[in-house]
Amino acid sequence: MKIIIVDDDCLVAAALKTILEVNEDVQVAATGVNGKEACQFYEEYQPDVLLMDIRMKEMDGLEASQKILEKFPKANILLLTTFADDEYIVKALRLGAKGYLLKQDYGSILPAIRAVDSGQTVFGTQITSRLPELLMGKQGFDYGSYDINERELEIIRLIANGCSNKEIAAELFLSDGTVRNYLSSILEKLQLRDRTQVAVFYYQHR
Repeated sequence: MKIIIVDDDCLVAAALKTILEVNEDVQVAATGVNGKEACQFYEEYQPDVLLMDIRMKEMDGLEASQKILEKFPKANILLLTTFADDEYIVKALRLGAKGYLLKQDYGSILPAIRAVDSGQTVFGTQITSRLPELLMGKQGFDYGSYDINERELEIIRLIANGCSNKEIAAELFLSDGTVRNYLSSILEKLQLRDRTQVAVFYYQHR
């Protein structure tokens, strides 16, 4: 698993590199200190996961995430910060970041990287509990205008509640393949990139 670490605190970047490379299946291909280097290194190394701080000089992690995701829509970006700032959390979700963790929780970083690499989206416990409140939007949204049917809306709600495809299949008595097909249809109809953006969309339009 190839990782890039970008953090303007060189000591933090070095500590993370040491922690991660204790694992034989993890290779830290490069470390950077700002968003510009994140964009450069991402293009050069095409990592499995980019682990990046948010507050950095020259270009912050959110701006770098936006630029990288515009060029590489499937990029796995895991944002790591000391700030549980509401504005940052919402922006990270809207951009399509695969995770947002607080630096204080070092023990969760490697499991989070593995989860993101396997296609999951991860957020620290402190952040997950606040998502509904942060993303709450207008009431009575008309999903019919997007041609979303009742079954698809059920799946959207379950995704927003953090359910995996397997859990959704069990809840609705469907096969995993059928759930995947529904999810593809939902993403196309709502013009979204991934299940994280589906959850964001749902909470914004409740």
